[in-house]
Amino acid sequence: MPGNFLNLSYEELEEKNLEAKKKASNHESNLKEYYLEELEKTKSIKAVTIAFTDLQGKFLMLDYDKKFFIKSYDNLTFDGSSVRGFSQVRESDLRLDIDWSSFRYVPADILGAGKVLLFGLIKNVDGSDYESDMRLQLKNLTKKLWDKDKSVVNVAVELEGFLFDGLNAEQNYDSRVGFKFVSTGGYYNSLPQEKFRLFVDKFAEVQRALGFENEKDHPEVAPSQFELNYSYCDALISCDQIQLYKLIARQIAANMGLTASFLPKPVADINGNGMHTNISISRDGENLFYSENGQDNLSPLAWNFVDRILNNANDLCLILNSSVNSYRRLDPNYEAPNQIKSSAIDRTSMIRIPLANRKSARIEIRSVAPDCNPYLLMYSLIRTGLEGPMPESLDNDTRRTRTRFLPDNIYDAIKHFKSSEFIKSIIGENNHSKFIDLKQEVAERSPKQLGTIIKDSEILFHHEVTNQYLWNKF
Repeated sequence: MPGNFLNLSYEELEEKNLEAKKKASNHESNLKEYYLEELEKTKSIKAVTIAFTDLQGKFLMLDYDKKFFIKSYDNLTFDGSSVRGFSQVRESDLRLDIDWSSFRYVPADILGAGKVLLFGLIKNVDGSDYESDMRLQLKNLTKKLWDKDKSVVNVAVELEGFLFDGLNAEQNYDSRVGFKFVSTGGYYNSLPQEKFRLFVDKFAEVQRALGFENEKDHPEVAPSQFELNYSYCDALISCDQIQLYKLIARQIAANMGLTASFLPKPVADINGNGMHTNISISRDGENLFYSENGQDNLSPLAWNFVDRILNNANDLCLILNSSVNSYRRLDPNYEAPNQIKSSAIDRTSMIRIPLANRKSARIEIRSVAPDCNPYLLMYSLIRTGLEGPMPESLDNDTRRTRTRFLPDNIYDAIKHFKSSEFIKSIIGENNHSKFIDLKQEVAERSPKQLGTIIKDSEILFHHEVTNQYLWNKF
């Protein structure tokens, strides 16, 4: 007979996950002991899923038997040479440490009964930090800010996706046919019982159960496009939620015989998918980006953050838009934020300053594609916003509103990234070189001039779509 494995209700999951999220946000120090005891005493837990992310942003998972995990959690290893952008065959073994603050209970109908999930921290064989684990780099950065003066970087993203008909629609893509929409209802418009709305409703239930603290969900501007918003939180937790958001969307869609896609521009002539990234910094509950008398109610700290990002926008572009397909989205005909400027009203600006109060003051970086590596993204934005080279001495209005444009193809973005000594200095020379090589390989499979037809190559060799077997055949 099958075992009686952990299968909590969604209400129980939400309660437990919100408690776990609070422990992480409060930087509680005894979490390893707490969760090891939880694993020991909860007999219905059978396995522990460990998640990590490669340099390009692809989400990867390993399952460990619970009894083995409890005995061996401090000596887990895996083959890094099987992950594109990680180690070479000659130095393949890597260690997998555990970030105990990331403990989450998972819905049995989505990730399997009897399982819990933790995020891993990748280490070299000698136990030192593995430089290409950008989650680990972001964790170290946010800890450094907290240890210095209790500063917290708060992040909320608006992550858009498409729902397409059929299983594995991306892997089966044919440019002569394209993708098939599940719904053509459009903005705010979807019948309560059609497939698209049922998907969104289920997605919202799972998201809530995982402790996302939902705010709203709705169909987006384009046909079959969705966006489910949730509350801001610490930058590291926010990045974990981005990875879980895409994972659960894909699994729910697959359970319905559909495909959830986070390609930035999978269909020509309609709006693409973005991931507007809202950032602020707080200390002791005070929003440091707010100033009652500041321009657009932003503080000097916030405006310096904006100026540094705008000044280094071209160098950052490959991190924000890391696929061939993402440069189709930077099209001003579809509200695309391709202008290197800030504005409180112009949605084609790279950075928007939302109308806000003391609690909600923030900057919104609109040029981010949803297929980026969220940890690399957030690490680079924080380092750039706080440390990046400042622009030349123009007056503020001229500097922030003059018209300059982001690259419109990945080849030009690679050139900017490659020549940036600042980006190289913050992510490390090895990561800088690896990322260029990975993106150059992808770029060379598609023409520089993208044209009006979404090419097979930009879909099939996309880092979130392709697999090792397919890639190695070319």
